[in-house]
Amino acid sequence: MALNKRPFFQPAASNQPAGPPGGHIWFTEYHSPASGITVRAEKTLFTGKSAFQEIVLLETEDYGRMLVLDGAIQTTERDEFVYHEMIVHVPLCAHPRPRRVLIVGGGDGGCVREALRHPEVERVTLVEIDGMVVELCRKFLPKIAGSLGDPRVELCIEDGVRFVKNHTRAFDVIIVDSTDPVNMASPLTRAPFFRAAKEALAPGGVYACQSQGPVFEARGMRRIARTIRKVFPDAAHYLASVPTYPGGMWSFALASKGGKRPAAASFAPSRPLPRGVKTRYYTPEIHRAAFALPRFVQEIIR
Repeated sequence: MALNKRPFFQPAASNQPAGPPGGHIWFTEYHSPASGITVRAEKTLFTGKSAFQEIVLLETEDYGRMLVLDGAIQTTERDEFVYHEMIVHVPLCAHPRPRRVLIVGGGDGGCVREALRHPEVERVTLVEIDGMVVELCRKFLPKIAGSLGDPRVELCIEDGVRFVKNHTRAFDVIIVDSTDPVNMASPLTRAPFFRAAKEALAPGGVYACQSQGPVFEARGMRRIARTIRKVFPDAAHYLASVPTYPGGMWSFALASKGGKRPAAASFAPSRPLPRGVKTRYYTPEIHRAAFALPRFVQEIIR
């Protein structure tokens, strides 16, 4: 989810730590002109272009299988649970009865998997613009995408902005799991989309989205914060630590339809996780603590 920096590939250098034999490559995603994250890949599982973006799937040594879109790491088998648990369980546990859930983006299926862990959820609608992403994740990332075939899931390959505009009071929770707010994803962080999403929520509905990282993408985070508050006055931000995202710290926005108080105060968990659901990152304590923002993050979104 970095700022669409172009990736850099090169053969494994001889002065790097030794690994299994074979034709290794190094993949670097740049977070700024001077820094980024570099991983060593054992092999390339897929590389190609859809109608919308460049798609790469790598088998890495430290992070397992990795999905890269337009040069930006989207998810890895090793740390995906952090992002998916926090973008899903915070809004779902904040809502007293989330029966109808809409996920915009998220073609890897991780958000769908987490939402279906709530037995109250009767229907999950996934709207993904790029069908190739869904197909490839089903093939190469079954641990993440394995729930896409669940009978409670409705999969729509279409533009999320158009879909949301065509629905009114249809969903209890809307989760926007988008790529960076550039190119085709840019409208998802603009006021017209936020207004349409608010109309698509049922009364008392909850809205959540990823809102960039405060270390390398403070400007984008600030813009999203200012824009969403024009539509959702109670919007607030919370944080999670995602190792492969720029700066290792990532933010999310949470808001409600009709909310008058800041979301940080309003959205303590309304209910616990369902019995038997074991998470690796999310807990009720993490839910509350995630809204306690460091001072420099408060200054970014103020």
